[in-house]
This record gives sequence, structure tokens and C-alpha cells, in this order.
Amino acid sequence: PSLTTPSPGSTPPTGSTDPDHVGAYGIHVYQSYGPAGQYTHEFDGDEEFYVDLQRRETVWRLPEFSKFTSFDPQGALRNIAAAKYNLDLLIKRSNSTAATNEVPEVTVFSKSPVMLGQPNTLICLVDNIFPPVINITWLGNGHPVTEGVSETSFISKSDHSFLKISYLTFLPSADDIYDCKVEHWGLDEPLLKHWEPEVPAPMSELTETVVCALGLAVGLVGIVAGTVLIIRGLRSGGASRQQGPL
Repeated sequence: PSLTTPSPGSTPPTGSTDPDHVGAYGIHVYQSYGPAGQYTHEFDGDEEFYVDLQRRETVWRLPEFSKFTSFDPQGALRNIAAAKYNLDLLIKRSNSTAATNEVPEVTVFSKSPVMLGQPNTLICLVDNIFPPVINITWLGNGHPVTEGVSETSFISKSDHSFLKISYLTFLPSADDIYDCKVEHWGLDEPLLKHWEPEVPAPMSELTETVVCALGLAVGLVGIVAGTVLIIRGLRSGGASRQQGPL
């Protein structure tokens, strides 16, 4: 379990050796900022399911999993309540010492190679999150984008920090640019991570003319060289026949 508390009075955002495989069960987080918490099951760094603490129901990352197994959300609610109780005790024992706000690291990339006019997905990966209270949004050409947006729960890491991934499905266009906006207590101001498609610049008319001229010149040189070689071959063959025995 991870127990965290943000800095008192801070402004909230607007919104050992590691083995190759790690199975973690019952990752539960409670922070003192608002009625916030999280209960997830993870395996190999991927989220299997989380419990919606407001609706009190289990939500599977892949709905097909619910056909083979189940999880009682009441168990998650009990664990979150225990985490809250323990956090309150730790806050009192530490004389309300604030947790250290880490600076998150943000990377934006496309799910697959970009082809203009072909549907794709932008991925905003936010790493080194602590405490796990963050706001991730998307901007398209400077304006908020909400359609086609989804995100994971907080994913735990071995160093006790977290990562979170936000997705944006979109139709790539040469004129569109996107920004992943991240707000966190570890940042002095919102961080904007820029992304735009890399489209080769069109050639100018002069460049096209030069390229065509060079291609034509190379072709002519090849034709002339080939013709010379053929003529030399024919002359060489005729001379050989004239010098032969009578």
C-alpha cells in the first residue's frame, strides 16, 4: 500500500533488485487531498482492473476477463478505509510533515507511424509522479480537446512513484498541432509537451526543375555511353573476322 499526503496549503491542479516479472495485487492508494483514492490490480506493470470507489464496482481493463474471474469491490473499500486510518496516524506522528513533490517527466509520441488522413493515437506518458494527484489534458491547435480522450489509473513503480498514460485518438493533418498539458504540485506552472506531425516539406518549382534536368542529363549520358560501347564492340568484332585465316 502507498500512503501519501500533498503539501499543506499548496494549490491543487485543475482537474533491492527488480525481477523481470512482477505480479502486484491489491495496489491501493489514498491521499488526503479530497475524497481521492485508488485500488487496482496489476501484473507485469499492466493494469488488470480497478475498483470505482464512487460507484463501488469493479472495472476490468479488458471486459473479457470478467467472464473468467471476479473481484468483490467491498474488499477494496475496506483496504482504502484502512489506508486512510493509517495515513491519519502517520500525519499526526510526523507533525503534518509534507510529502516531497517530485517533478513529473512527460513524453508524447504516436502509437504507430503517422500517415496523414489515417486514424492514429497520441500517447502522453507521464512518469515519476509523486504524490499521485495530477491533471492531464490535451490541446489541439491551442484549444482543449475532450473527444477521443482516455487514460489509465496510476500505475505503481518499484521506486514508489507512479506513472499515468493519457490517450488521444485523432486524424493526423499537416495543419494540426497537439499539446499534452500536465498540472502537478511538482511543477511551478503547467507543463506543455508539444507534438506535431513530421511532414516532408514540398519541393519548390526550381528544385523540381533542377531534379528533372539532372535526371534527364544522367539518362542521356547513359544512352551515349551505351551507344559508344556497342559501336566499339561491333568494330572489334569486324576487325577480328578480317584478320582470320584464309
